[in-house]
Amino acid sequence: MKVKLVKRDGTQINTLIKELNLFDGLGRKKVERVEAGDLCAIIGLEGFEIGDTVADFNTPEALPSISIDEPTMSMLFTINDSPFFGKEGKFITSRHIHERLEKELEKNLAMRLEETDSPDKFIVFGRGVLHLSILIETMRREGYELQIGQPQVIIKEIDRQKMEPMEELTIDLPEKVSGKAIEMVTLRKGEIVSMTCKGSRMICNFKIPSRGIIGLRNQLLTDSAGEAIINHRFIEFSVYKGEISGRINGSLISMEKGTAIPYSLDKLQERGKFFVSPNESIYAGQVIGENTRQDDIVVNITKTKKLSNVRASGSDDKVKLAPAIKFSLEEALEYIQKDEYVEVTPKSIRLRKVYLNKNERKRQKQ
Repeated sequence: MKVKLVKRDGTQINTLIKELNLFDGLGRKKVERVEAGDLCAIIGLEGFEIGDTVADFNTPEALPSISIDEPTMSMLFTINDSPFFGKEGKFITSRHIHERLEKELEKNLAMRLEETDSPDKFIVFGRGVLHLSILIETMRREGYELQIGQPQVIIKEIDRQKMEPMEELTIDLPEKVSGKAIEMVTLRKGEIVSMTCKGSRMICNFKIPSRGIIGLRNQLLTDSAGEAIINHRFIEFSVYKGEISGRINGSLISMEKGTAIPYSLDKLQERGKFFVSPNESIYAGQVIGENTRQDDIVVNITKTKKLSNVRASGSDDKVKLAPAIKFSLEEALEYIQKDEYVEVTPKSIRLRKVYLNKNERKRQKQ
């Protein structure tokens, strides 16, 4: 059947419906016609976008276009160039990643893709860390290997004023921890709009910059013992609210490629918390822990104990190690700094410095 495809800007394209499908359970079945209210698939349309109207060929009439929320955040997607690249994934080249992102654009309404000067790097825009982390998780399950940069909020300049996206944040949590939640949101430049008490729970509404939501979920869930329910949606671009303090502690960076030795981990425990377990493979430049202080520090956890035939009196105690901190994908994306990447493979999530070489990192800071 010949039809007209009416675009959002009013232009009309002649096209052809080749087949109609109705959804039947988990599959689809071919039909000759569909009634009002049916959920169907139209096969044969080309170059369509969300919000276009499929109209009668002779008397085309467009329906009101659907408004889609603007992206509020961007992330850098790049190929995996770590020493462990290609060991776990099937799709590792920039061509594979670019084709997969192009395919995602067809069905992911709020996503945008922008190419950079480098053929290996792509800027992907989305509606927040969760929106893009679902895409990344899907890709790694499909066998892709890639690296992701720190999430960046989209800042605009409107009438010579710096503007940033604002969100309406709703938190439903036990009344006894509501004070802590308000303090947390206020520190992130959030403003309380209303508070409603429902039984033993409190529903708090805030207006907060999108930047302030990065990392907030994990803190709230920890302080509320997993009982907080968080919802947020984009409202508008508003005047920039100023700096929000991020992570204070520096990173522990691996000096050598090799295996994490329990003896070395034990000796360095006072330096901070580790993200790697004993006997886990690591490489130079990988972020293996969080320093107790502000500076980054390079440590060697591949060093074994010197063995000799002289017995040591009282120094051969059992090694007692604190369990390694293991991040989910979303937690890792919220944790990293500007000079770090999250390396994502089908089996692993690792944190690393953008520049693996210590001297290269120093040169970039100058």
